[in-house]
Amino acid sequence: MLRTHTCGELRKEQGNQTVTLCGWVAARRDHGKLIFIDIRDRYGLTQVVFIPSVSKAAHDIAQTLGPEFVIKVTGKVSIRPPKMVNPELPTGEVEVCADALEILNPSLVPVFEIDDKVEVSEELRLAYRYLDLRRPKVAEALRVRHKLCATIREFLNKENFIEVETPVLTKSTPEGARDFLVPSRLNPGTFYALPQSPQLFKQILMVSGFDRYYQIVKCFRDEDLRADRQPEFTQLDMEMSFVNEEDIFSLTERLYQKIFKEVKGIDIPIPFPRMTHQEAMAKYNSDKPDLRKDGQEYAFTWVVDFPMFKFNKEENRWESEHHPFTSMKEEDLHYLQTGEYDKIYARSYDLVLNGSELGSGSIRIHKKEMQKKVFEIIGLDAEQAQNRFGFLLKAFEYGAPPHAGVAYGIDRLVSILTGAESIRDTIAFPKTQKGSDMMSEAPSQVDLKQLQELGLILSTKKGGKNA
Repeated sequence: MLRTHTCGELRKEQGNQTVTLCGWVAARRDHGKLIFIDIRDRYGLTQVVFIPSVSKAAHDIAQTLGPEFVIKVTGKVSIRPPKMVNPELPTGEVEVCADALEILNPSLVPVFEIDDKVEVSEELRLAYRYLDLRRPKVAEALRVRHKLCATIREFLNKENFIEVETPVLTKSTPEGARDFLVPSRLNPGTFYALPQSPQLFKQILMVSGFDRYYQIVKCFRDEDLRADRQPEFTQLDMEMSFVNEEDIFSLTERLYQKIFKEVKGIDIPIPFPRMTHQEAMAKYNSDKPDLRKDGQEYAFTWVVDFPMFKFNKEENRWESEHHPFTSMKEEDLHYLQTGEYDKIYARSYDLVLNGSELGSGSIRIHKKEMQKKVFEIIGLDAEQAQNRFGFLLKAFEYGAPPHAGVAYGIDRLVSILTGAESIRDTIAFPKTQKGSDMMSEAPSQVDLKQLQELGLILSTKKGGKNA
């Protein structure tokens, strides 16, 4: 290692030790004969002093340092006098008296200061994301995200879950949000879709006998964006066999209790309160009510008993309120015979925190004939159902167990845990509201040769004609 310690590690216990630090120049203060710099890495910040009588060579190089230069400093740890202690820094009781300095890489003058207090436009921040990520507040969001995911994995592994990766190149099954499509070069005229969720694969894993599955997974939806949406987002996906709603609720509540204890140091009470969808709409005019009361920082609630179907007047057809793989309450099954689909309630559930939907799930349909009936109600004839979901229907013929699942938004949860205004602040390299990556300039045009290999022709409007 080039360094012996990180920039947030030194304390008075290391007094008189010779250490080597590597990092970025956060600030430089020239006091004549003495030059002070703050050296920063992701662990923290340490003050370094350059004194000509200790090392003229290091002092001379220090005079050339600019902001965000990458440097390597070697020197002795000095304990500061009581009046010189900086109580705002964990390393504030010490400084390093440098006897050697090496510039590992210089830097252009940053387009904005690496300081949380400086107001910077989001467009500029995202264009120079590698600078923005050096800012403590932004970096903290990624640390929280890491700790959250580590806590989730630790908890679910102990609960006998197995983490399974599902495909990113999948079959397009248009139902809900718009798919991102990927043309296949080896099969001209055909397309993959990027998954909106691993829904079908996790159900097939239940048929396969993996009775407790989870995955922290990327999902993709080509939809209009808002502060809490991205074209690609991350969710915690879970599925279990031989369970009912109470099993899902209990496991989820214990998981979130551990998350808030590990990440925030907060004890949240369980079980979470529950209310029906009808009650939420009547009392709060929202299916994701904010139940915070005095000073209450976090308020969870389950919203249950959603309608199974909703009628789309524009298209004159029934749609799934949740998704078409959701089971319905047994006491409502007789409405299938009468056609009173608006009276059927689903076995689905949403988890709401502070007025934000963290995730949703349902008891799944696991019998082929029932699944085909739901497809029929939402307007898919037998041929369409077979074309889109035939592999799932076929799997149901080979001993599909009763199963249920739920998925929670990682980005949204991190934004709540960190107080971020947008989920973009919780993602390392996010897209803008127009779906653009300001740093890499994606999406971008591609070479004509690439399109030809895929058998595609690009149609553009030019002079009133297609070219």
